Amino acid sequence: MVAAFVVASLGGAVLLWLPLSSSDPGSTSFLTALFTATSAVCVTGLVVVDTGTHWTGFGQGVILALIQVGGFGIMTLSSLIAFVLVRRMSLRQRLVTASEAGTLDLGDVRRLVVGVARLSLAVEAAVAAVLALRFWLAHGEPLGRAAYLGAFHAVSAFNNAGFSVFSDSLVGYAQDPLLLMVVAATVVMGGLGYPVWLEIARRPRQPSRWNLHARLTLATTVVLLVVGAALYGWFEWTNPATLGELSLVDSVTNAVFQSVTPRTAGFNALDVAGMREPSRLLTEVLMFIGGGSASTAGGIKVTTFALLGFVMWAEVRGDPDVVVFRRRVPDAAQRQALTVALLAVGVVVAATMLLLATSPLPRSDLLFEAVSALGTVGLSVGATPLLSATSQLIMVGLMILGRVGPVTLFAALALREHDRAYRHPEERPIVG
Repeated sequence: MVAAFVVASLGGAVLLWLPLSSSDPGSTSFLTALFTATSAVCVTGLVVVDTGTHWTGFGQGVILALIQVGGFGIMTLSSLIAFVLVRRMSLRQRLVTASEAGTLDLGDVRRLVVGVARLSLAVEAAVAAVLALRFWLAHGEPLGRAAYLGAFHAVSAFNNAGFSVFSDSLVGYAQDPLLLMVVAATVVMGGLGYPVWLEIARRPRQPSRWNLHARLTLATTVVLLVVGAALYGWFEWTNPATLGELSLVDSVTNAVFQSVTPRTAGFNALDVAGMREPSRLLTEVLMFIGGGSASTAGGIKVTTFALLGFVMWAEVRGDPDVVVFRRRVPDAAQRQALTVALLAVGVVVAATMLLLATSPLPRSDLLFEAVSALGTVGLSVGATPLLSATSQLIMVGLMILGRVGPVTLFAALALREHDRAYRHPEERPIVG
């Protein structure tokens, strides 16, 4: 997986490096092309040049193709890994998993790939049509231009890429609730993951029978969206640089939209650099958490975050088992969640230190950019174009690690499980 994304990034960089891709032939360095290609194939959205003005139609087409390949690839590969791991489990575990999956043949790779492709293309086509009509009828764009804008932003939104051909992302449409809510809904759909939609499609009227992953992903997503919107509204309601100058409806809409986009979407309808410090910290937290597993979203994933919360709750209550929706979570899953979260924290801290050592920018700005890169979000306070060449290479590594790291790590941890014929003596250290 790592090799696949590296090769795709290098291939995209070569195409973007061509004079045909740049509005000003010869102005694009290979580092800029590599950074942009990596950001696209890792569906991140961070840029060092303006997407709408620097790149020609060909260059934007390359970026759009990389987004589609990166988004479709990660969904497919993530789901494939999740299902292929079943072959390495015991017969009892395989039977339980097959029972939870209903009639799905876990070995039918073609069926899985076709399912992901159908979901992606159907959603993107429908959203592209809606956005095209909106750009055409409400904002006066020519029909051809409106169709292009609709398609580009539909693909970018569903794949949680956050790329926009507008210099200010969607800030110019902060007073268009319909457009913002369509984009937000598309981002959420792409960020839930194919396994969740598969479970919903099988039992649309029986949520109580959905498997634990689907219920935990949906419940945590709803909680984060509601809490995030409420906190953004509270922090920014009187801020003239963000919500302070908007109407009540537009303020609520933008608070909700801002709660959605840090979950690895990368679009912004408000000036991120103009946000107050509590809002920036909230954005960093949401970017770190990310979206659903086996989806186009990044971060440590909502299931990891929620599971750690249930682990802490069980420990506080003194319960011997971690129980979620009347299902006991195995110890191995708890250790994997803890490992993924702590490694992500370590990577963010180490990357921020390296960025501080290679760029003369404030720590708060570099931390924000590092979390955005590792979470494959794409939100920026404007520091990314100011980074040194070394810092940009660090960010490239962060984006690739953020896109393939958690999935690859999970596979490695799961495949390394084995039984020992002995156990060491037990001794308890002082904790806390």
